[in-house]
Order: sequence, then structure tokens, then C-alpha cells
Amino acid sequence: MLTILDKAIEHNGLVGAFAFVGFIVLISGFISRKLTFGRMHGSAIAILIGLGLAYWGGVVTGGKSGLADVSLFAGIGLMGGAMMRDFAIVATAFEVQPHEARKAGLIGIVSLFLGTVVPFIVGATLAYCFGYSDAVSMTTIGAGAVTYIVGPVTGAAIGASSDVMALSIATGLVKAILVMIGTPVAAKFLGLRTPRSAMVFGGLAGTVSGVSAGLAATDRRLVPYGALVATFHTGLGCFMGPSVLYFAVKAIMG
Repeated sequence: MLTILDKAIEHNGLVGAFAFVGFIVLISGFISRKLTFGRMHGSAIAILIGLGLAYWGGVVTGGKSGLADVSLFAGIGLMGGAMMRDFAIVATAFEVQPHEARKAGLIGIVSLFLGTVVPFIVGATLAYCFGYSDAVSMTTIGAGAVTYIVGPVTGAAIGASSDVMALSIATGLVKAILVMIGTPVAAKFLGLRTPRSAMVFGGLAGTVSGVSAGLAATDRRLVPYGALVATFHTGLGCFMGPSVLYFAVKAIMG
């Protein structure tokens, strides 16, 4: 029976991945209700379990794709890949009500720019503190603090080394995880109750994956609004990183 199940999953990797993730979500919901009494949302627990499993998969196989390196879970590589991720991001936009989106107005635009510039300054400053004093490295790592997509895009455009680009991705991933886990905890303090507040939050936080998961744990009706602005945030970062922000850092550092 186990052999049949193993072969079925191996030949239907994507279906198996959805079933496996569904099981993790089920377990996470149980832990949330019984052990944390709802104080920590199930999606945040699922993220932590996923990170643990990814680490285990990488250690056991010596690979680079985490749990997807285990043949039985190869479908997770497709499910968690860029194609499915981008499809999910685009799909969220179809739930946006135009009259609600317009309410973001000027404050939504301001949040986009603040959400790009402030994390960049923090990331570039940390890079300098850890010994990266050249404009290319500081800009690349600073761009990674915007999102883990903006970092390598910026680094490739300005000629950063592969290790610096890897650091920029790691910086963006840490930010995404913090946003995922921290959003449900700070939702009441931040006033995340309306589409307008979700759009402002999406502009300030920036990371699409972090904002989407965090808002899903807070109020799933807010996800399309936060994800919509966060998507624009990624585009703005990719535009400003190799141009305005790079030249600004170069002018300051010489």
C-alpha cells in the first residue's frame, strides 16, 4: 500500500504537493487553536513548519532546493516556484474593488516611496556596518532589504558579485518572514481593518509574499488590496534600485 502511495505521489508531484501543504495547514490550525489559543495564527505556524522542513530537506540531501530535493516531495518545487507564485499574486488582483482601491489616494503613493527608500537606507547602513563600503555592494544589499526580488535585479544591473546578491536575497527573505509572522500580532495596533489600511500597509511593508501571508492570517478579505500595492512596490524598487538609489549611494560614498 505504501509503495503504491509512494509511486502515485512521485508521478503526480504537484497533486501530492497540494495534499502535503494542506496537511501542514491542517496541523498548523490545530496547534494554533489548542496550544496558542488563537494568539498565533495557523498560517504563521505553517510558515515556521515549512522553514523547518526546508532546512531538513537541504541538510539530508545536501541540495539547494530544500524539501523539493527529496524525490517524494519534488512537486513542492513546482508549487512553490515563480510560476505558481506569480499566478497567485496576479489572481489576487481580480478580487480588488476599484472604488476601494481609489481610496488609497496620495497616502498610498507616499507609502510606496517610503516603503522603498526607508528599508533601502536600513539595508545599506547595515551593509556598511558589516564592512561593505563600496557603492555596488551597499546598493545591492540595501535593495534586498526592499524585497528579495529587487536585490538580485539591482545587483545584476550594477555588476554586483554573486555572494553579495545572495546576501541581498537572504536580507529580503528575513524581512518577508518577519512581516509574515509579525502582521497578525501587530494588526490591531496598526489598525489593519479596512482595504485602505491594507493598501498603505502593503506599500510600507513591500514584500508581496510577506504581506499576502500576513494579511491572510489577519483578514483574508484584505489580501488583494495589500498584495496589489506590494506588487507595485516591487516594480518601483526594481526601477529605483539600479538608478536613483545607486547614484545616491555612489555620490555619498564616492
